[in-house]
Amino acid sequence: MQVLVRDNNVEQALRVLKKKMQREGVFREMKQRRSYEKPSERKTREKSEAIRRARKLARKQAIREGLLPAPPKKKPFERKPPLPEVKARVSTT
Repeated sequence: MQVLVRDNNVEQALRVLKKKMQREGVFREMKQRRSYEKPSERKTREKSEAIRRARKLARKQAIREGLLPAPPKKKPFERKPPLPEVKARVSTT
């Protein structure tokens, strides 16, 4: 995996690297390898993951074909306009 650092902006390169690693499933695999997993548990986990992937694929296919309604679209976050500035009162005492 390779990430380019532009204009010595290491923070941005780290964010990009983390996102790529997350997408590839590196963090998930590291978490699983922290402790020993019995072969029987591994088989059941992989089987359930395969079933989950197949169901997701079938659901997306059914939505594309119009057999299922599409999920509602999320509204983009709207920022509230900033409050008007209040000028400080000058006391004459």
